[in-house]
Amino acid sequence: MKTDLSEKLFARANTLFPGGVNSPVRAFKGVGGTPRFIARGRGAHLVDVDGNDYVDYVLSWGPLIAGHCAPEVMREVQEALREGSSFGAPSPKEIQLAELVRERAPWIEKMRFCSSGTEATTAAIRVARGFTGRDELVKFDGCYHGAGDPLLVKAGSGVETLGLPDSPGVPADVARHTLTAPYNDLPALTRLFAAHGATIAAVIIEPVVGNMGVIVPRPGYLEAIQALCKHYGALFIVDEVMTGFRLGTGGACGLYGLRPDLVCFGKVIGGGLPVGAFGGRAEVMDRVAPAGPIYQAGTLSGNPMAMAAGTATLKLMTPAAYALLEARGTALAAGLLASAAEAKVPVQLNRVGSMLTVFFTSTPVTDAASARLASTKRFGAFFHALLENGVYFPPSQFESAFLSTAHSEADLDLTLRAAKLGFAAAAKIEV
Repeated sequence: MKTDLSEKLFARANTLFPGGVNSPVRAFKGVGGTPRFIARGRGAHLVDVDGNDYVDYVLSWGPLIAGHCAPEVMREVQEALREGSSFGAPSPKEIQLAELVRERAPWIEKMRFCSSGTEATTAAIRVARGFTGRDELVKFDGCYHGAGDPLLVKAGSGVETLGLPDSPGVPADVARHTLTAPYNDLPALTRLFAAHGATIAAVIIEPVVGNMGVIVPRPGYLEAIQALCKHYGALFIVDEVMTGFRLGTGGACGLYGLRPDLVCFGKVIGGGLPVGAFGGRAEVMDRVAPAGPIYQAGTLSGNPMAMAAGTATLKLMTPAAYALLEARGTALAAGLLASAAEAKVPVQLNRVGSMLTVFFTSTPVTDAASARLASTKRFGAFFHALLENGVYFPPSQFESAFLSTAHSEADLDLTLRAAKLGFAAAAKIEV
């Protein structure tokens, strides 16, 4: 597999961008080697600048649930662009997407569009603090909610991949208002509330964690958090930037029967364009300016191209589409586990719907501590064997792989053939 042009471009990029990239995990630091520079994507495939073709399980880190350049999405985006890329004024497309979101997630009574998941989560936290008059935020070790200052305490994603501590540049006075608890440990959270309940403004959580690899909530865990928040008068914020409209018609909230105070969205609701949103109870959202005193604004919020892409994408995601994703996810997971067993490599495979992670560990992965026991060296060998054989997995042990409705049975067959080589390569790595 040729990589000459990617290597040349990466050398140039290193003179322009920190680490040669515009988002950390893209740099392949967690697996070694040179990142591939992508020329185009179609369906479930990427083609890099050297002409190498890959079955893609990154999908722009989740948004492309219908695959790259889905014709229905591209048509709507192109039509929107012909009318203008941004107005800085209301447009009908904002209403169309918002009504579709509320139809599928009726607990979102009112919402505000923005331009990224980070923007959505930081705004939701500001709203929670303003609404409750309290300062403290609870998050969970290893959960990533974007790069806002209060959220970079025990964050996952690229922070976990690169082995970084809590980020320099976050003032201690800011960080002290963020309390952390282990994911899936209800007694620990109960003790935290008992000690700080009167000052906790909100709890924010990834309902299915995707940013330290996929970690599945224990039965009843999310519902118990919701009850604790209600008891102590804190707001329950569900970060569905990754899971929203990916895990089903109503996202993770629909899947687990949650009715949070606030929900954050991104990724799928923009169909591959920059987007974010936060929303929830009308009583809470009516405190946001200009209806109320809590300020939030954005120049490109609700831009018509993102609204058009999101609307087209959600319309494609029918019950049949989610059933297809579940079937593909089941088949891929079974094939990966069979290949790992054949290679005698101990792994844990965590999956919910079209999100999955193969952890190279013999210990069940239920939280950040158990995720960190996984062998990043074995994952690196696995990743590069897949890459050399035409499969593009996330370049980190601590990220989710994603499926799209564009993935075919032939794509899965190719993936599983490559995975046999990947597990064989991993088996040679001493741990």
